[in-house]
Amino acid sequence: MKRILLLISIFFLFSFDSSSYKIAVLKYNGGGDWYSNPTALKNLILFCNEKLGSRINLNYDIVEVGSQDIYNYPFIHMTGHGNVIFSDEEIENLRNYLIAGGFLHIDDNYGMDKFVRTEMKKVFPESAFIEIPFDHPIYHQKYDFENGVPKIHEHDGKPSSGLALYYKDRMVCFYSYESDLGDGWEDAEVHNNSPQTRLKALKMGANIIDFVFSNQN
Repeated sequence: MKRILLLISIFFLFSFDSSSYKIAVLKYNGGGDWYSNPTALKNLILFCNEKLGSRINLNYDIVEVGSQDIYNYPFIHMTGHGNVIFSDEEIENLRNYLIAGGFLHIDDNYGMDKFVRTEMKKVFPESAFIEIPFDHPIYHQKYDFENGVPKIHEHDGKPSSGLALYYKDRMVCFYSYESDLGDGWEDAEVHNNSPQTRLKALKMGANIIDFVFSNQN
C-alpha cells in the first residue's frame, strides 16, 4: 500500500501543469443531489482562467467516489442538499486519493452538513474539521476576504464558515459551510444573485483554486 501511495504521489507531482489538467464534480451515493448547480463549475473555471491566468479545461468531468479515475483530477468539487453515503471501498479510495496529493472542496448547498461530516469522519477518523482563522492564506490569495468565506445565501441565518481537514499538516479538504458558494457561481439568472454577490463567490472560489495549485498546500 505504501508503494502504491508513493507512486500515486509522484503521479500528482508530475502530471498536472498549468495547461493540462481538468477538475471534476464528485458523484456520491445516498440520494443527495450531487449534480446540483450544473453551471457553477464551468463559470468558476472561466473566471479562474481569466483572472488567475490558469488553463483549466472548461469541460469539467464527473467522477465517482470509488473510481480509480479520481486520480486523474488534482481538484474535486462536492456539493448537494441531502444524504451522503460512502461505502467501505469508497472510503478507502477517497482517503488514498487525498493522502496522495488530491484535494476535495465541499460546498454545502444546504442540508448536507450532518451527512458529510459523518462520512468524512470515516475517511479520516483521526482528524476533525476545524475552522480556519481569517488570516489563513486561502482567504488572501488573489483576493482578500478579511472575514473569511463570504455569505452568498442566508438559509438558516447562520454565519458562514471555512472548515478544513488536515492530514499530516497538509490541508486535504476545504469545506465552505453556510455560504453556498456554488449558487453564486451559477449563471446569473438561476438564483438572481446581484453581480456583487456573484463576484464575491467567484473570487472566493478563485482563491481556493489558487491556494491548491499555487501553494501546493
